[in-house]
Amino acid sequence: MNKGKALILVHNLHQPDTFFNIGAGYLVSVLKQYGAEVDVFDMAINDLNEDHLADYLQDNDDYSIIGLGFLSARFRETVEPLCKVINKYKNKALLVLGGNGASAIPRYTLEKTQADIICIGESEESIVEVLNYKINGGNFANIKGIAYRKGNEIIINPRRNPVANLDSIPSPDYSAFDMSKYTTNIKLAGMTEKDKCFPITTSRGCTNRCTFCYRMERGVRARSLKNIIQEIKYLNNEFGVTYFFAFDELFLYSKQRIFDFAKALKDNNLNIMYNCNARVSLFDSEIAKCLQDSGCQFINFGFESTSQRVLDAMHKNVKVQQNFQAAEICKKLDISMGVNILWNMPFDDEQTLKDNTQFVLDYSDLSQVRTIRPVCCYPGSDLFWKSIADGSLKDEDDFFNKFKNSDLITVNYTKMPTEKCYELLYEANKTLITHHYLHTNNDMVTANKLIQDFKDLYSGKDIKFRGARSDATNEDKRKFLRQINEVRK
Repeated sequence: MNKGKALILVHNLHQPDTFFNIGAGYLVSVLKQYGAEVDVFDMAINDLNEDHLADYLQDNDDYSIIGLGFLSARFRETVEPLCKVINKYKNKALLVLGGNGASAIPRYTLEKTQADIICIGESEESIVEVLNYKINGGNFANIKGIAYRKGNEIIINPRRNPVANLDSIPSPDYSAFDMSKYTTNIKLAGMTEKDKCFPITTSRGCTNRCTFCYRMERGVRARSLKNIIQEIKYLNNEFGVTYFFAFDELFLYSKQRIFDFAKALKDNNLNIMYNCNARVSLFDSEIAKCLQDSGCQFINFGFESTSQRVLDAMHKNVKVQQNFQAAEICKKLDISMGVNILWNMPFDDEQTLKDNTQFVLDYSDLSQVRTIRPVCCYPGSDLFWKSIADGSLKDEDDFFNKFKNSDLITVNYTKMPTEKCYELLYEANKTLITHHYLHTNNDMVTANKLIQDFKDLYSGKDIKFRGARSDATNEDKRKFLRQINEVRK
């Protein structure tokens, strides 16, 4: 019985720190489980462009569906050009878009890309039904969680309930990807040259809804520990993965869950390293020690600000004191942490930026070059809709016309002129970069180049610059991490 043929695309971000696309891996798995023939065209890890895709589609024109997921930040730069190529050469295939970027604004996305279908929210169930209807016939009106074209009309169906039992979704199909490249491409704090790194998802969702964040689903759902341990063992045994990048929106959402995870690792004799995302509201010394003892090398915190008024405006639901307590705990235990700060919110001013800069200087452990970014009102976020309501943005088109880069200001929420904001950001980041390199390898040639990159970015001379942590080549990062590991010893 013909179950159809699908192509899953992984688009190229043109950055050296390319990591495995878990979403694409899951889609390959569920489509194969359904019985479809599935190919992957991985533009990211193979550094391919639109011309390569055009050549491929001309040689392979028998697909039933072509799937592509994306985030809003690369919509104009990457996704729209790709969709033009796909629409030109897709033959009879349906172009199906998904992910956070498409889910947030499905009508606009269909109009701009001329795609056939948007999978809204989690796509594992929707995409299988779309393929089934494509092959066997059916009314797309019966598929929950999609938007689609009906002549000149765009129809948005009711949302589909998210998958309650994540264990029911098969693990990503790793055989469809170049694992030798993906496991050796990323180097993180705590790793040696021999270690291999790979992402894994243990849960979906977050307990909070910050104003600048678009989340496809509400609440948190978790895989069983048994299911997670099986996948860790598989990745370790089959591909030699020793460092796991917990790709959850929020890994630390329950203290007991952390204790149980640590025990499961110990019971299964898994001596691995990993990193994770956490909120300061649940973080304390007991949790920190448990994470550290179980192999956690790096904890990523969204501190965002040292101003309570700004945190409240973000709906962070945390206290400034909790930010400082979490940072102090990590510093005391020598746990590497991501000191993430955003600026340019309502109530932000020159003083809050100075305070934020000092916070980074005090608590960054130098395992990364930490800089401060302006907040961005990505489509679907509460801040996006608020900006439209108050006239800061006209509509989706206005956002994409103004958005150039996540290190640039899309909407200025302060009471200062935008030029002044850039002057302050430049001085803050110049201070942070100089401090970082002076206290690590004293490589002021690299530091000055990075400072110039920010100057060119803020002046509009080079808007392609992607920030300090994405600027270095892979070999630069490997060399730098060797130096950092020596400093931390």
